Amino acid sequence: MSNSPRVLGISSHFHDAAAALVQGDQILAAAQEERFSRKKGDWRFPTKAIEYCISQLPAGAQLDKIAYYEDPGLKASRMLETARRVAPGGAQMWPNMLRTLRALTHELPQALRDVAPSPNDILFVPHHRSHASAAFHPSPFDAAAVLVLDGVGEWSTTSIWHGQSKGLTALTEITFPHSLGLFYSAFTQFCGFKVNSGEYKLMGLAPFGAPNMRKLILDHLIDLRDDGSFALNMEYFGFDRSLSTTSPLFETLFKQPQRAPDAPVTAFHMNVAASAQAVLEEAVLRLARTALQKTGERNLCMAGGVALNCVANSNLLHKLPSLDSLWIQPASGDAGGALGAALDVAHRMAPLPRRIKCDRMSGSLLGPEFNAGEIQSALDSAGLSYRHEPDPERNANDLAAALADRMIVGHFHGRMEYGPRALGNRSILADPRGIKTLNRVNRSIKFREDWRPFAPIVLADRAADYFEPPHHSPYMLLVAKLLEEHRGPVNLRTARARGAADPMALQTAVTSDVPAVTHVDFSARLQTIDPDTAAQNGSRASAILRAFEAQTGCPMLLNTSFNVRGEPIVCTPRDAINCFLNTHMDVLAIGDFLVRKTDQPGWVEHAVGRRRFDPD
Repeated sequence: MSNSPRVLGISSHFHDAAAALVQGDQILAAAQEERFSRKKGDWRFPTKAIEYCISQLPAGAQLDKIAYYEDPGLKASRMLETARRVAPGGAQMWPNMLRTLRALTHELPQALRDVAPSPNDILFVPHHRSHASAAFHPSPFDAAAVLVLDGVGEWSTTSIWHGQSKGLTALTEITFPHSLGLFYSAFTQFCGFKVNSGEYKLMGLAPFGAPNMRKLILDHLIDLRDDGSFALNMEYFGFDRSLSTTSPLFETLFKQPQRAPDAPVTAFHMNVAASAQAVLEEAVLRLARTALQKTGERNLCMAGGVALNCVANSNLLHKLPSLDSLWIQPASGDAGGALGAALDVAHRMAPLPRRIKCDRMSGSLLGPEFNAGEIQSALDSAGLSYRHEPDPERNANDLAAALADRMIVGHFHGRMEYGPRALGNRSILADPRGIKTLNRVNRSIKFREDWRPFAPIVLADRAADYFEPPHHSPYMLLVAKLLEEHRGPVNLRTARARGAADPMALQTAVTSDVPAVTHVDFSARLQTIDPDTAAQNGSRASAILRAFEAQTGCPMLLNTSFNVRGEPIVCTPRDAINCFLNTHMDVLAIGDFLVRKTDQPGWVEHAVGRRRFDPD
């Protein structure tokens, strides 16, 4: 391994800039720039993330290559060609486009030269190849079909690859402006959510509605063919010629104006979301079927921003008999492109044998970690009262007792997660057995919409006792339905029949044994924890779950990211302390230290929660 190529991968200048360091096929480090800059979705050159990754090089080791996740020249040519095609329209796009072109042709090359061992050591990997590499190379498969779905790279928006021990082979692609990612973003904007960050809200809103506009969408907006290939009707979209993803005809078609971010969510928006989600699921299903047919494989790997749609992902497992196994890159968005670029270059520099049945993402726990001295120093600087409990078993039991007492716990331990999901190390944890928990975490801690669901983190060997398949979901990228015996008597159809139309009224009407992590359709965005794997990756989530089950009989917890609305997940002890003090969390479990809010002199409860948040 010491002679394996050491490659630094970088993604930047669109959204979610990141850096990743690999040595051969071993992933040493990976992190998003937003976690260091505290600017959500930070697109700028990831200086701090690069500094972190380089700090993880083995002693005395040097970088061999720099891998950038796309071809800036080809991306610039796409922007110029698109501008030429829509001219004389599109004038409002020019200021942003000129800034981006300058960044790609001047600022980015200089920034890369500042990091690289020499100019000849900078390599550019096409955007979709970076995604495909991030999907296949860390996967546990010897061979697989690979499906990449996103907004746009240089030109590609959808691509199918064949991953084998000899490498990746591109088979087919769909190019800009025809894009499932941008199709879904248009509906995200139309429903009043922020593009490039609010798509998961559209997915979460969909179960509240009925897909009664599916035919309208298929008749007017997208030509979806049997093999999954598609073409958008660009008369209804604006992303190729304006700052809006939709054109005025979009509102005309749906006979409603675009929802303002602070306007009420109505039954209309629920039905639009359900319809857009249904079309997306059908498109992804057809594309996945084609990918398996073209490659002759029964394993499928996925990446790209659309692969974060866990409902569409799970649909594949239920409706594709030809699919045996599915593996999705946990950092499927552009941040994951940094890792994919690094792995692609490393695999091309030296033959690397595949280690079958070994997921090499280390639980996606690839970011910074902090020792006891650093944590204690941050606590002392903040003037906090705390208790040190170095015994792992007593620590887990203390946390479980607090959670069983319906306290909300901010959990900060080990290495930070890479990708958009909090997987236990930078998480807010709570008891899932009461609907009041859902309301409290949404309103007083996350400061977000009441109707948004939370995810369960559950012991892998107990998942089948509560949920229908799939039961293996380590990265929170699949959904599973709660078993009938754990559901309450009131369901969504009954609530609608009684006249409930507000999302929160519908959410409250859904009852179950674990209502805080049960969505309106009795689905849950599942994260399963295997104790052996968790311990190997430096996670103590399984120990907390075991202790909580021993005390309550419930083998799961509510798990949401350790941050508030509009801010990135916490990275440092100082970030965790600030978030803890500015929300209504009860306990901060930070390393081996326990901090209780009620033990803090001078803390005033009514001073918390006065902040205003921009739409996210």
